Amino acid sequence: MFNVVKKEIELNGKTLSIETGKIARQASGSVIVKYGNTTILCAVSVANKAAENADFFPLTVNYLEKSYAAGKIPGGFFKREAKPSDLATLTARLIDRPIRPLFPSNFFNEVNVVCTLLSYDPTCNPDIAALIASSAALSISQAPLSEAVAAVRVGLIDDKFVLNPSNEELLNSNLDLIVAGTESSVLMVESEAKELSEEKMLDAVTFAHESFQPVIKIINELKDEVGKEKFTAINEDDENLINDIKNFIDDKLIKAYKIKEKQDRVSALDNLYNEICDKFINDEQNIDEKIIKKIFKKLSQIIVRNDVLENGVRIDGRKTNEIRNIEIEVGLLPNVHGCALFTRGETQSLAVATLGNAKDRQLVENLDSGISEESFLLHYNFPPYSVGEVGQLKPPGRREIGHGKLAFRSINPVFPSQDDFGYTTRIVSEITESNGSSSMATVCASSLALMDAGVPIKSSISGIAMGLIKEKDNYVILSDIMGDEDHLGDMDFKVAGTKNGITSLQMDIKINGITPNIMKEALSQAKDGRLHIISKMDDIMSEPRTDLNPNVPKVETMNISPKKIREVIGSRGRVIKEICSVSGAFVDIDDDGTIKISSNSSDSISKAVAMINDIIFEPEIGDIYEGPVVKVIDAGAFISISNNRDGFVHISELAEHRVDFVEDVINEGDIVKVKVIGFDKKGRPKLSYRCVDQATGEDISDHLATQPNISDERESGNKRSRDKNDNKDSRDDDKDRKKKRGFFS
Repeated sequence: MFNVVKKEIELNGKTLSIETGKIARQASGSVIVKYGNTTILCAVSVANKAAENADFFPLTVNYLEKSYAAGKIPGGFFKREAKPSDLATLTARLIDRPIRPLFPSNFFNEVNVVCTLLSYDPTCNPDIAALIASSAALSISQAPLSEAVAAVRVGLIDDKFVLNPSNEELLNSNLDLIVAGTESSVLMVESEAKELSEEKMLDAVTFAHESFQPVIKIINELKDEVGKEKFTAINEDDENLINDIKNFIDDKLIKAYKIKEKQDRVSALDNLYNEICDKFINDEQNIDEKIIKKIFKKLSQIIVRNDVLENGVRIDGRKTNEIRNIEIEVGLLPNVHGCALFTRGETQSLAVATLGNAKDRQLVENLDSGISEESFLLHYNFPPYSVGEVGQLKPPGRREIGHGKLAFRSINPVFPSQDDFGYTTRIVSEITESNGSSSMATVCASSLALMDAGVPIKSSISGIAMGLIKEKDNYVILSDIMGDEDHLGDMDFKVAGTKNGITSLQMDIKINGITPNIMKEALSQAKDGRLHIISKMDDIMSEPRTDLNPNVPKVETMNISPKKIREVIGSRGRVIKEICSVSGAFVDIDDDGTIKISSNSSDSISKAVAMINDIIFEPEIGDIYEGPVVKVIDAGAFISISNNRDGFVHISELAEHRVDFVEDVINEGDIVKVKVIGFDKKGRPKLSYRCVDQATGEDISDHLATQPNISDERESGNKRSRDKNDNKDSRDDDKDRKKKRGFFS
């Protein structure tokens, strides 16, 4: 019934298999990829005809995590998978980026790629398996993917590259690098690194490219055996129309691209495009607008790219390695915890850092450990006004999530650990202007905002976006690219790091043929630009504040015995809720007895500390305390030695002579000084009044022991007192017994 075809290889000691012909057979192409015990189903659907009015390739990639894959039931009320997590969104972007450039520019049929995680093995990350599955499913489908893609993850443990490390191994790795590409070149790089050199990063990329060649080989074998006939693009270039449009606009397009200010340039280009549409779109010629748009883009590419390649002239007049003008301001918002405004040319990020306590941590549900907590957050917002457009403010999309994660990866390697810095930290980057590389502006602004807040990051971090213009063997690498250079160029290569090395690297290539030499040159040029930007940042703020910003809530840490945790929390949290309510501070207790108390008010923290100290208070023999007499009985008196701890002074410990009545020495409400001389069977303190000089608070028990007349009279008096109390207790007990028997009614 099933015509199953399966290919497999060994990859770093684990079996990678690609199978088709059994599941999802009605899709244009479908595969099951297993790596270890991680299992991915990828199904590809391709529309039979081009989408109407489409002027871009309508590719949609979805990555779906299923809780059953890890033997879990989803949390929440509905108990089913809801919207994709940030991790699932990032994985979908990871798949999209290397496969999109491999489709023909004039192919407009809608393509859907759906990857579903069916079984999860923590030792084999599913993102790599999903990308391989997408490549294999597209290769055997009707989608005209030009060639197969593969990917691997690379770690660096003990200065050795590790292929496809597990999540546990990544905890000890100085590098988390994903590389995707074809047989001949690298198409996509995504990484987080602990200040590694450019040489080490390039070696890691080369290692990755060599490592995934066997995967490409088995995908091609599968394609040769079961691949379907490919759709072809129907919209071929019309050379006559191209020449007609070129002659019509004459040199107006060249003049438009000489305008340095973005909005003025955009306006001029829009006007020129409208002129072309008015001229060539009519009933007589029957020309589709998307053809006009494609030709307009092609002519723009020719002008911009030729100027750079032949004359070394960029749109805004800069040299190829020149960075735009930089303006920096910190502390411009009065009531926030830390902020910075970073402007580079026409790109601007306003980053604001906020420090909170443990209750502000983000709860994240994942397949590995269920619910986990994140104490460092970075959010990126890209409103329409940042590019001068009109549009609705929508929830964060894939772009916002991806750019925010890139900035997070850039800063995370130098961010203090939770043990060293107990705050929950959130950074929000508001992109208020954008003309290229807003994610790298976010890195720079976020670094400064953290320093302004007083967060002890190890070093300043800057970021830069590099571009590439390449025609055959002739190429130019561009530093700090603008939006048009990104749009019309061949590479978007983002590098972030400190003075000591790279912390994050992201590369998207739009063409095949990026050689190691080009990457090496781009990394070197990026380093020069990164260090230039850091020098500008250091002129404003080179290290974090020595003290936290005055607006930041105070946090005090104290440690108690784990045995006392239950007493501080109380039944159903009653005690800790009372501490928070009375003091106005937030109290967080870890299982090891570490308590973090946070508040904007030092008085609130002091009050909470005092309340906790009262709860965990443990007197020791020989300690002297001052407190009120809270109750007097015939046998002695109860003295409060802390807010929740009383001790008992027996009548015999009130004085050196016989005391007939406790009230002869102390009375309820008196403030007295007492010494701990022991504990009863229940652990309650036994106190002595006579052993403490009430005027000075000094211990005089050694002095009393030398007095010759202590023992007989005192012991006789104490015995009579005990006898009297014993007789009273006996009478009270007898009275209680009679009550129980019904003598009193």
